[in-house]
Amino acid sequence: MEGTVTAPTRGARGTARPATSNPQSPETTSHPHRIAIIGGGPGGLYTAALLKRLDPTREITVWERNPPDTTFGFGVVLSDETLGGIEHADPVVYQALQNDFVRWDDIHITHRNTRHTSGGHRFAALGRQRLLEILHTRCRSLGVDLRFSTEAPYPAWLAETYDLVIAADGVHSSTREAFADVFKPQISPHRCRYIWLAADFAFDAFRFEIAETEHGVMQLHGYPYSADASTVIVEMREEVWRAAGFDAMDERESVERCAKIFTDALGGRPLKSNNSAWTTFRTVVNERWSHGNVVLLGDAAHTAHFSIGSGTKLAVEDALALAACLKEQPTLAEALTAYEAERKPVVASTQRAARASLEWFENVGLYLRQPPRQFAFNLLTRSRRVTHDNLRLRDARFTTAVERSFGCPPGTPPMFTPFRLRGLTLRNRVVVSPMDMYSATDGVPGDFHLVHLGARALGGAGLVMTEMVCVSEQGRITPGCAGLYTGRQAEAWRRIIRFVHAQAPGTAIGVQLGHSGRKGSTKPMWEGIDEPLVEGNWPLVAASPLPYKPGSQIPRQLPRAQLTDMREQFTSAAWRAARAGFDLLELHCAHGYLLSGFLSPLTNLRTDAYGGTLEKRLRFPLEVFDSVRAVWPEERPLTVRVSATDWAEGGTTADEAVAIARAFAAHGADAIDVSSGQVVAEERPEYGRSYQAPFADRIRHEAGVPVIAVGAISSWDDVNSLILAGRTDLCALARPHLYDPHWTLHAAAEQGYEGPGVVWPAPYRAGSRRPQTGRTDAPKPRLQLGS
Repeated sequence: MEGTVTAPTRGARGTARPATSNPQSPETTSHPHRIAIIGGGPGGLYTAALLKRLDPTREITVWERNPPDTTFGFGVVLSDETLGGIEHADPVVYQALQNDFVRWDDIHITHRNTRHTSGGHRFAALGRQRLLEILHTRCRSLGVDLRFSTEAPYPAWLAETYDLVIAADGVHSSTREAFADVFKPQISPHRCRYIWLAADFAFDAFRFEIAETEHGVMQLHGYPYSADASTVIVEMREEVWRAAGFDAMDERESVERCAKIFTDALGGRPLKSNNSAWTTFRTVVNERWSHGNVVLLGDAAHTAHFSIGSGTKLAVEDALALAACLKEQPTLAEALTAYEAERKPVVASTQRAARASLEWFENVGLYLRQPPRQFAFNLLTRSRRVTHDNLRLRDARFTTAVERSFGCPPGTPPMFTPFRLRGLTLRNRVVVSPMDMYSATDGVPGDFHLVHLGARALGGAGLVMTEMVCVSEQGRITPGCAGLYTGRQAEAWRRIIRFVHAQAPGTAIGVQLGHSGRKGSTKPMWEGIDEPLVEGNWPLVAASPLPYKPGSQIPRQLPRAQLTDMREQFTSAAWRAARAGFDLLELHCAHGYLLSGFLSPLTNLRTDAYGGTLEKRLRFPLEVFDSVRAVWPEERPLTVRVSATDWAEGGTTADEAVAIARAFAAHGADAIDVSSGQVVAEERPEYGRSYQAPFADRIRHEAGVPVIAVGAISSWDDVNSLILAGRTDLCALARPHLYDPHWTLHAAAEQGYEGPGVVWPAPYRAGSRRPQTGRTDAPKPRLQLGS
């Protein structure tokens, strides 16, 4: 009989035996009746309760290796959104949680003995042990079989014996490892150590405390979880942890030392532990979440750093989604597919935010010199989910104080403050990013360029950049690329510059100079990105004779004797650009083009004085920069665009990107335009909102040079947030300006701003006020922990 089957179990450490058979195929299985759940944490327990409530006839068994009163950590934070889902799915659990929640609105940030408070955030938390008790009670009342202090059987055996196996067995999931060839997990360790502790009193707010010690920076994350207790997490970089001697301390010594370091925050009170140990956070990502009738849930499927909320929140949301999909879909296979399709995008977004938050705390030392208010704003907006507009809705007084300390006149959005580069003052912080149009004839910009750049200049940006303008005929990317290697081309550019200066006074226009290198002689983008021309090809040159991708032309390695000629091509183009009247010049050393090809170790394999170490790889780009600077007018700014990472193993590192920026700044670069990638075809970018901004942020603070941030910056709220947080000085936007040439003017209208930094062309002034035909913007969600 089923009840007398003896199940094989894992050993004392819970190590999974390799799977010897495949799980059941769920293709024709109806709604599962016998369900096994591995892991008795909140995710597993809540899933059990939901599934049993939906169908009381189900046989549901939960295995948990620990006793029912054992838990790790102290408090759990849940958002209003998650609580709303719980209330709808199970009012009994919701009411029990409501009775025990503590709630608060404020966040306190203490930096260099200065505390700043931001309100209106609405947090809710309770003790982890109490949460488990509530779920234990609910599961037992519904008839779930809870087996504590019991190792779960092997996942393969469970998969053969049960209709559905839910693996909620945590970050170290043995179920995931048993089927690792299918789930394909990627587990990434990080640079900080942290420990979960507790205080025997309730903080009056969520607390972030920064301690600058002789060993390095340490931080405390704290929040109340009951009327008389608070969670306290102490975190620091690995090297700081070792320098402070924590690696040689036992649990008691660590706890006492942490209490001493943060004695002001704790009011001299002690800290307590619960089998607490220092650990490093690991980000878990799985390519697949289900295999046959086995499905991952919670930390087994994904993790998100504690600084943006709790894993419990994600696990509970997984449970809600899985239960709903099992109810709605006709077969188990369709239910698991729907579950994964629903949750993966949400979790991926959360993990991107968590990664940004995690890395902010890893690098918190970069921001210690910021003014306290800006530091506080920077911390609150670290994940890129919390924005300038979010905070204004919740705490206008705090946000206004940050703006005032930044230098914004009353009512002026940060994006409309001026910025000075050498002798050029930009009226606002918006840049129309360089965008290749591939619409020139023989390198000569025509009417299209006049209308294209003229429209964007009329659109209100502080600086409008040309596409990459090539320094020679053989330096073009495509036959349609514009150039500055003839007098006719220079005169055509002069026509466009005259229009911008006459019709959009106050708007600066800049030129980006570059050479395609090994990425030249290709079709226009809309005919095939980076695809070689079918006919009419020209020979390519590069740092090393490496084709960009299979099927691409193999370039000729530039011999040392011809480097001088190449440098002179850049110099001549810069001279023409100056005479044409451009306000700013940018040297293109990014995206795998010629100068970028010298910088990256993936594309520069030279063994002479121009290859090898970073210093040698920098040599030719710096020679070009110096030559261009010599002919470019002293009062006009010269910037450099770099790829801060190649998004490929063995490519440019973040540390090298900072060194590259420092080198150009030392030679006179006025700003670094920080992009990434497009250096090698096999790149694997990590796309996301403002995904390149952290590279600019680091270069700004470590190299001490102004930066231009680019990359999926799509809203004026993003621009305001990045500027006010001090992560960048200027924001360059490309696609938004293709969609809306008047993006900057519309951003001003949508914010109700009509002051300095915004100039509507006289013929357009009638449209300067936003039409009052009803709101078109989505309502802003309330800020939640770590959003």
